[in-house]
Amino acid sequence: MPLPNSFYTAQQVKQGEVQAAKAKGLEMFSLMERAGQAVFTIALAQYPSAHHWLVCCGGGNNGGDGYIAACLAKSMGHQVTVWQIGDPEKLKGDALTAYYHWLDHGGDVYPIDDRIPRDVDLILDGLMGTGLNGPVREPVSDVIDTINQSGKPVVAIDIPSGLSADTGAVLGKAVRAQHTISFIGLKQGLVTGEARNYVGKLHFAGLGVSESFDEQNIPTLKAIDSRVMKLFLPRRAASSHKGNHGKALLIGGNAGMGGAMMLSAQACSRVGCGLTAALVHPENTTAMLISAPEVMCAGWDDERLAQRLDWSVVIGLGPGLGRDEQSQHLFDVVTKSDKPKVVDADALFLLAHSPNYDDKRILTPHSAEAARLLGASVDLVEADRFKAVTALQQKYGGVVVLKGAGTLVCDGNETFVCLAGNPGMATGGMGDVLTGVITSLLAQGLTLFNAAKAGVLIHSQAADKDAELKGERGLLASDLLPHLRTLVN
Repeated sequence: MPLPNSFYTAQQVKQGEVQAAKAKGLEMFSLMERAGQAVFTIALAQYPSAHHWLVCCGGGNNGGDGYIAACLAKSMGHQVTVWQIGDPEKLKGDALTAYYHWLDHGGDVYPIDDRIPRDVDLILDGLMGTGLNGPVREPVSDVIDTINQSGKPVVAIDIPSGLSADTGAVLGKAVRAQHTISFIGLKQGLVTGEARNYVGKLHFAGLGVSESFDEQNIPTLKAIDSRVMKLFLPRRAASSHKGNHGKALLIGGNAGMGGAMMLSAQACSRVGCGLTAALVHPENTTAMLISAPEVMCAGWDDERLAQRLDWSVVIGLGPGLGRDEQSQHLFDVVTKSDKPKVVDADALFLLAHSPNYDDKRILTPHSAEAARLLGASVDLVEADRFKAVTALQQKYGGVVVLKGAGTLVCDGNETFVCLAGNPGMATGGMGDVLTGVITSLLAQGLTLFNAAKAGVLIHSQAADKDAELKGERGLLASDLLPHLRTLVN
């Protein structure tokens, strides 16, 4: 079942689930029972041969969900061991009721141990919930270490313990889960940054109240719709010609960096731009013409620059641009243009040193480039990617694409996340291809925001398609090119 497209803060879900349950005439304990049932069902489906389950419970409602799942597993004949942080008799509300429910089923509760029984073959993580906002402390941190070092598969209840539900940052330590089941409203921190290392496969259970919850709450984050190409690139008219599909100008490819422009220009053409031109360092023109004869390539002297700026409808600046005097000159000239722009790579370095605001451009920084643009550290950017992408947009204008695991796209009013992509994309040239893709979509008439969203998604989908065929390791930026063409069709 596909995940919902909307994401929320932890506080929204905490308050909204009460209202949603009330609207449906449900007691909160009924939601806990449904959550425990969902955890059991998904865990059983993923690990049908697991016979000994270890359920780790904390002091909150996640622990209560764990007790319900433990009851169901025990009733199915599984061996179930329950660990409880602290005194279970001090649990409160529905979690205490769930604990007594477990006792009524003949279950035992044990204090935490520093060793997991050897015959345990599945762990349920219900140690900590979405309310965590400070570093994990002992004894929970020790249990997290024990779980992570065990090598056993883990199913996390609502969120892997130790993750921030709002930012996805690891608060000291976090459980590495193979599967995570989130309830009622997906938490925005589950899908970007460090969280992608800990969540594993994300599942969703609405518990019968998600529609009511969605009606009452405005999402803080949305996923880029997988139907994006059908929405934004309709079928072309039979009588169309190349002039109908945009004129894109790409500028970069300094000495020794021509490959960046080759990748960007080919991506621009493969995604369907009618006419693509490239201005590069003169020593790279021959190689460009050989690798991409469809691209009108020339050296970047001032006369050609002026001609192509006047000719084009959109400009892509940065792939292999360099940081010398000529690069600065090109940057300065393009910055004065009022045409839509995509700014990446070395152009972002130059922008950081001479900041300006422009509502007609898309910036595509990775976390290190974002940190330079904000005058901050990479750690600070990754600690709250939502805050960082918003700050970039407010400072520089236009649309900002904050690349990385769970790439974010922000226009100042809305933020979207890309759920596609894989670790194989962590290789040189990927950003150059993305610049070409987005520039092409802009040239074909998409708005800044739609071009950024669509470009990010099909770029990641292309990488996923190739990784499915040949694996993630060794994935090259040029491997995306044939898949791009398939995706836009």
